[in-house]
Amino acid sequence: MAKFFMLTSMAPLFLLFCLPLAFAAHDYGQALSKSILFFEAQRSGYLPHNQRVTWRANSGLNDGKATGVDLVGGYYDAGDNVKFGLPMAFTITMMSWSIIEYGKQMAASGELGHAIDAVKWGTDYFIKAHPEPYVLYGEVGDGNSDHYCWQRPEDMTTDRRAYKIDPSNPGSDLASETAAAMAAASMVFRHHNPAYANELLAHAHQRLSGALMTHSQPLPYGAN
Repeated sequence: MAKFFMLTSMAPLFLLFCLPLAFAAHDYGQALSKSILFFEAQRSGYLPHNQRVTWRANSGLNDGKATGVDLVGGYYDAGDNVKFGLPMAFTITMMSWSIIEYGKQMAASGELGHAIDAVKWGTDYFIKAHPEPYVLYGEVGDGNSDHYCWQRPEDMTTDRRAYKIDPSNPGSDLASETAAAMAAASMVFRHHNPAYANELLAHAHQRLSGALMTHSQPLPYGAN
């Protein structure tokens, strides 16, 4: 027991000396840059002129058209071509809080602007996906057919139907996470784009109100 106590009590001191040496071998600025760059590779819709992942092109330009809703934009999920609402909302929530907590460090490494752009790419899509107070489109694409093939998003031929939640087809988990994403993002834009921040907050309030009125029921292919 005494030997165990001595080893465990020395562990913090050991880490104090060893961690700086371990960290010195890694470029965390580059890790941050490439982490954000990953999301640019996952973009759906009309890509901007400053798109850094140049081998990507416009894709998913008819998303939502069959149901009369503009659902162009957002992010693809995990290397496939489906747009799943819940992981996208979680991503935007966590990215927003990363900017809120570590914005100064991101700015020092030159990545703050890219991180903010990544958040806005997601929230612009969430605004489109929330065309009415109690309606939220939570998935575009068919996970089953999509996962049977490997296609570039620019060339995809799989089903692009859109799935929504509403009072008749509820999904409080998806609605709540999307509300959280938009509320967190509103804090990111509060100082330099207050009008956009207010728009996000209004959508967040509507989505949370809708979530509290319904129970959770998953969409067909796991978007929530």
